[in-house]
Amino acid sequence: MRPLKKSVSITIDSDLLEKVKVIAELDDRSFSQVVNLALKEYVKKNDIKKRQ
Repeated sequence: MRPLKKSVSITIDSDLLEKVKVIAELDDRSFSQVVNLALKEYVKKNDIKKRQ
């Protein structure tokens, strides 16, 4: 079963927004998919357990 997803609203810098849109287009993914992948990678690299 796929994890439940939630809709959120964020504010993002215009230049970053455009770069993510380009990445999404080049990877044939949605904007949301690219942001989700980026956040997963960030969280993985910054795991709270590793900081304790």
